[in-house]
Amino acid sequence: MSNKNAYLKEMGIDVWVERNPPIESPMQQEPVVTPPADITPVEIKETIMPEIGHEVVTPIDIKTLDWQALRSHVAECQSCDLSKTRTQTLFGSGSQTASLMIIGGAPNLTDEQQGDVFSGEAGKLLGAMLKAMGFQRNEVYLSNIVKCKAPENQEPSEQQAASCESYLLRQISLLKPKLILALGNAAAQSLLKTKSTMSRLRGQLHYIDGISSPVLISYHPTYLLAAPNEKRKAWEDLQLAMKELGL
Repeated sequence: MSNKNAYLKEMGIDVWVERNPPIESPMQQEPVVTPPADITPVEIKETIMPEIGHEVVTPIDIKTLDWQALRSHVAECQSCDLSKTRTQTLFGSGSQTASLMIIGGAPNLTDEQQGDVFSGEAGKLLGAMLKAMGFQRNEVYLSNIVKCKAPENQEPSEQQAASCESYLLRQISLLKPKLILALGNAAAQSLLKTKSTMSRLRGQLHYIDGISSPVLISYHPTYLLAAPNEKRKAWEDLQLAMKELGL
């Protein structure tokens, strides 16, 4: 018995020894093959395979997407922090051949719950405003600067608006509206890349780089619900929009 086995036995550890260990037969040994002298050894180079799980992804060109592809891409968007708290994206709704496009700031909780933009009491007021212009809601196109609900109904940040900008611009490009009506400070300032106030922006046509559709600015229905005395000014804006549309 070896010293090691003796120590193990003193520690109370049983030592198992195979009684008949297999003896490798000389026939089982791999024969050594000597290559003929006239054969030149070939150098084998190692081929490095690409690591699994790191496939190359070609960026999607938003400017090439049609309505359905754009909607699907927006639904999967993870570009900003709003994607972490949303339950669904709010792409937009209405006629895809509309002459009038209305753009707000961000969807609110009611919009997210009902699955449509400009819903709730603000949506009812907007519906009344559209009827005064001679439109049904489904005859215009409604959208927002961002496509996800902002926490606590806050206005979207510049970074959040920038993350969604390509989606909105593609919507405008696909729709080619005769007029864009931007409602609220967030929509106006984001579209026009300005910090000017509502009072300075109202009452005149504005233009976005690369977009032929003119832009008019007015108050958001949510603001008008809180400040009903401003509804007269909003009606003046709608009359200017009607004139531009030839109504």
